[in-house]
Amino acid sequence: MEKNELNRRKFIKGTVGASLLVAGTGLFPSCSVFRLSKSDSGNYDPKGLPTVLFGSTGVRVPRIVCGLGSRFCHIENDDEAQQMLHYTLDNGLYYWDTAWAYDNTLGVPPGKKRSPRLVSSEERLGPVVKMRRKEIFLSTKVTSRDPDEAMRQIETSLKRLQTDHFDQLMIHDVRTMEDVEKLSEKGNLIDILHRLRDQGLTRFIGFSGHTDAEAMKAMVDRGDFNTMLIAMNHWNAANNPQKRQEMAIPAAKAKGMGVILMKVVRPRERIKTLNPEDLVKYALSLKGPDVIVLGLDSIDVVDSNLRILRNFKPMDEAKMKEMAMDLAPFYNHENLPWMQPGYQDGPWA
Repeated sequence: MEKNELNRRKFIKGTVGASLLVAGTGLFPSCSVFRLSKSDSGNYDPKGLPTVLFGSTGVRVPRIVCGLGSRFCHIENDDEAQQMLHYTLDNGLYYWDTAWAYDNTLGVPPGKKRSPRLVSSEERLGPVVKMRRKEIFLSTKVTSRDPDEAMRQIETSLKRLQTDHFDQLMIHDVRTMEDVEKLSEKGNLIDILHRLRDQGLTRFIGFSGHTDAEAMKAMVDRGDFNTMLIAMNHWNAANNPQKRQEMAIPAAKAKGMGVILMKVVRPRERIKTLNPEDLVKYALSLKGPDVIVLGLDSIDVVDSNLRILRNFKPMDEAKMKEMAMDLAPFYNHENLPWMQPGYQDGPWA
């Protein structure tokens, strides 16, 4: 056995427990004794918030997901960040969305300053996860398309998050049909996630994407996934119009997948006449998605989301059309950072 393989075996063993071993060059867990029991499945308390059944997972979740990407990583004070995390759980927001790639180098959100120190979302979550693991529906994402590197990222995520399992593990940022073909190769990420789910390292598996509706639908068809995280149709509408809501979401729903919607409040920094709460209500009123993910950077933002959920009523058709018209000029603007080639998910909501 190669020395580096032995070191990696020791690393995983120390991270996820003595029962989890690594087999050969595939770096897969080699036994199924790690399967989660019912007592491991979470003790979720929505604290009176309305919830929905998340696809066919059997899990009920609040309709707003805690987005813990760039905005969260740009909270400068660690104690403030920890306090906010505890506050979300204390008030019923227990679905947390993070990723191996999320840190404060991905971009500086409007109104924030670049920090001289590196802040990783997963590392910042770790102490609270360790303390309150069973209260959290914990979701993270793996980025690399190289199988060995992908496994190293998954190992790192477990260590950072101070846990021995995920509730949801997703393939990060599916972009094109070429990307789908790469992911579909034998032993690559689709195979890896299915194997890890079978062996209990994660309860559910899924993928995320912002751009190509055809690629997102192909992922729905290729893998037996539980969930999909997808950008609203207006994202990148000017130079890459897509029918994500019309094509990919119905395909996912037909297979019983839970659907998470992202990129729903981006106009708030550019269009001062738009009420951020109206943007959230608009997204929550769209048919198809189960939940929406919103970036968090303060307890004030958490409180705003809580108010919306507690008092939410779907927008009527006339208001929905009015919102769509108000949004059109913004999303036809080609010079927004998330519309540029090479953009990576994480900044900022």
